[in-house]
Amino acid sequence: MRPVFSETDLNERPFLVFWEVTRACALACRHCRAVAQPRPHPDELTHEEALRLIDQLAELRPPMLVLTGGDPVMRPDILELVRAASGKGLHVALSPAATARLLHTDFHALKEAGVQSMSLSLDGAHESTHDAFRGVPHTYERTLRAAEMAKEAGMHLQINTTITRSTLGEFDDFVELVKKMKPGMWSVFLLVPTGRAAMDEMPAAEEVEAVWKKLSRISHEVSFGVKTTEGHHYRRVALQEARAQGSKPARRAIPTRDGKGIMFISHTGEIQPSGFLPITAGNVRTDDPGEIYRTHPLFLKLRDDNALQGKCGRCEYRTICGGSRSRAYAVYGDMMAEDNLCPYQPRLSQHHD
Repeated sequence: MRPVFSETDLNERPFLVFWEVTRACALACRHCRAVAQPRPHPDELTHEEALRLIDQLAELRPPMLVLTGGDPVMRPDILELVRAASGKGLHVALSPAATARLLHTDFHALKEAGVQSMSLSLDGAHESTHDAFRGVPHTYERTLRAAEMAKEAGMHLQINTTITRSTLGEFDDFVELVKKMKPGMWSVFLLVPTGRAAMDEMPAAEEVEAVWKKLSRISHEVSFGVKTTEGHHYRRVALQEARAQGSKPARRAIPTRDGKGIMFISHTGEIQPSGFLPITAGNVRTDDPGEIYRTHPLFLKLRDDNALQGKCGRCEYRTICGGSRSRAYAVYGDMMAEDNLCPYQPRLSQHHD
């Protein structure tokens, strides 16, 4: 069963916790937030520390725990961690890299241990562009195979696609490919220039707006769910498009953003609003993640819609959108600044409540 958003008070607990269980990864992706390395970091959380964190997260009760990296299957105790988290009642999702190691992993063992969902990245609609993006040959074909293996094992499949200036032209081909793959969810990620991601790979705001309009129309035609990551203004576009048609968006918007329904824990235990907003509020080795989420000034400010600046602060859609706080920080050095990839001009009469 998929997590239910209506049961979640975003001031009390996050909807999604992303836990970077390791930095190790065999790929060298151009957009990598984690700047992943071939080997684990020497200060990575130990097995005992990881189990203690799972106990803390079980008390926090987020609707979903996403084990990410790096590449989480490169952590030797990954099955034990999944089993422990699932045994505590957590909905566990896994976000592995499409490597030869993954294809030799027992997907049924992962499912039996408690992995309910798997997300795989597809960042080129064709083998040449995807493999160039990922920095290693054969990742395209491995991704397609891993997707089938995940579905065969009974996991909910999510496909993640990064939109950059270089891949915008393939969007229509992406749509057709994802339709053939038949995932449960397609998440379109709008580039944040952190880690290895370059500022000049960000598309223009008007180009993004056109893609969001197209995505909104597609969402009514496909059998899978459609959402965006760090592209929160898609919610505005979907609402505007639906209103123009006298209907409703295909999927109810979950008003999460960095620090508001989202929490990230790094491989060394740092507690951050998201993996794309590298500001640390504490460390699980010394701090309770639930307490940090509920009371730390960083998280409180990020959840305050009236603290938003620029166009985002004036926008009538700020409560369901709020813009990418990660991109604002990366571009302007101010996490509350406006999102530079949204071209929308708010109504001038709109002011803070």
